[in-house]
Amino acid sequence: MSVEKPRRKRRKVMATASSSSSSLFSVPADGPLGLLPVSAVPLEIIEEIFHNLPYGQVIRHCGVVCKQWKEVADSESLWRERCRREGLVPRDVARCDWRKFYVLSKKRRNLLKNPIAEEEFKFWQIVSNGGDKWTIGDTRTPHPKENVRKIFVTSYGMCLKSQEINLKTEGCNALLMDKFQPAIKVSDWYCARSDCACEYKIKVELLNEKKKCIQKFEPEAVYLEQWNDQQWHQMTHVFTDYGPGVRFVRFVHGGKDRQYWDGMEFG
Repeated sequence: MSVEKPRRKRRKVMATASSSSSSLFSVPADGPLGLLPVSAVPLEIIEEIFHNLPYGQVIRHCGVVCKQWKEVADSESLWRERCRREGLVPRDVARCDWRKFYVLSKKRRNLLKNPIAEEEFKFWQIVSNGGDKWTIGDTRTPHPKENVRKIFVTSYGMCLKSQEINLKTEGCNALLMDKFQPAIKVSDWYCARSDCACEYKIKVELLNEKKKCIQKFEPEAVYLEQWNDQQWHQMTHVFTDYGPGVRFVRFVHGGKDRQYWDGMEFG
């Protein structure tokens, strides 16, 4: 007696393939499964899609898909409209490079961490700690910025501290730094005791990938005399046209008093 084994039915599997580089939307065209080529999508629709994407994706990815997308990604109208929607207004509308202005506006912020001693000396490296050393104190004179309550205080020996900023980590990638070369503004506030003469120093360096200096700001030391008005002073500088290759910023500042008392205040 023989028993015939039941035959397993083979399923038929149908495979479909499409090229992601040649089509984007699946919409009715010649039939329910027709595909609309990218070139047939109205520019107004592409621009509206770009408005809803992170600006970095528009610049780095959308602009290299095809010629049509590059035209939209580079267009003044796209970036002018993004600025309008987000309330970004340039000083000189007539001469504005809207894409550059938009990107730099999104990047504009203080890159120094813990600049006003809210976390004591976290993120700072002590370079020099003379006299009675660095300390944290309360403001004796109201700071121009109302949110400043704590300050860094030096001593009668030279006190210096530094912080190194990794621009890539802070969102300023090589494309931004090399192509747009955004202005890098330095701003530092210092104040001396009214009854004590003081010395103030600052040095800021723009560094390449190997930590070699490309450009630096190092003015002469500032001397404040005894019996001064104990007002806050601001040191400023703007780096522009510094060339490609900047990847780090090193910020060093400090000072000392000249009469062996508690020294300068930083905030």
